[in-house]
Amino acid sequence: MTLLDRFIIEFDTALRSVVGGANAHRSTPGSDLNFDASLELAEREHAAGLMRVNHVGEVCAQALYQSQKIFARKSEIQEMLHRSGQEEMDHLAWCETRLKELGSHTSYLNPFWYAGSFAIGMAAGLAGDRWSLGFVAETEKQVEQHLESHLAKLPENDHRSRAIVNQMRLDEIEHGQAALHAGGVSLPNPIQRVMKLMSKVMTASAYKI
Repeated sequence: MTLLDRFIIEFDTALRSVVGGANAHRSTPGSDLNFDASLELAEREHAAGLMRVNHVGEVCAQALYQSQKIFARKSEIQEMLHRSGQEEMDHLAWCETRLKELGSHTSYLNPFWYAGSFAIGMAAGLAGDRWSLGFVAETEKQVEQHLESHLAKLPENDHRSRAIVNQMRLDEIEHGQAALHAGGVSLPNPIQRVMKLMSKVMTASAYKI
């Protein structure tokens, strides 16, 4: 592909991440399960808030993978980031689909989340492949923990959301392991704490807005 072709593809990915319309390569987990007639209004709103948070996480993931891929030194690392990014696009589409089923919306702050994450990904990429991959591994570890907490918070009878979140969790584990095997290093504790603090701010905001 030419440089223009790659730019168009990456711009399309960014646009779909921010405004919606993401395409999944895999079918939505739980799509074969019964619909949500048993969910009460409060349960629907709570599930929608949690799935909106998950959707914002995937918007951030797209920005991070895109920016880190730009500055990756080795072609094999670029390819690894590309593969993981494609699976994250599945997550983005699944969450968007689920929010529509629940009668809700994605976060109105998505442009802000995307821009901020892209800048962070650029900084990680410029630090070098080992640090960039370490950032991926730590991000995926925190996302895994975050998704596990959502499995405990989602309504017991919201089987569709649970199926999506569980598959996302399994994929995030694989992405983190792939980053470590590719040479990622453990990030210093202060950076890990800052990442957790930023995640809390994002979670609290995206649940409602």
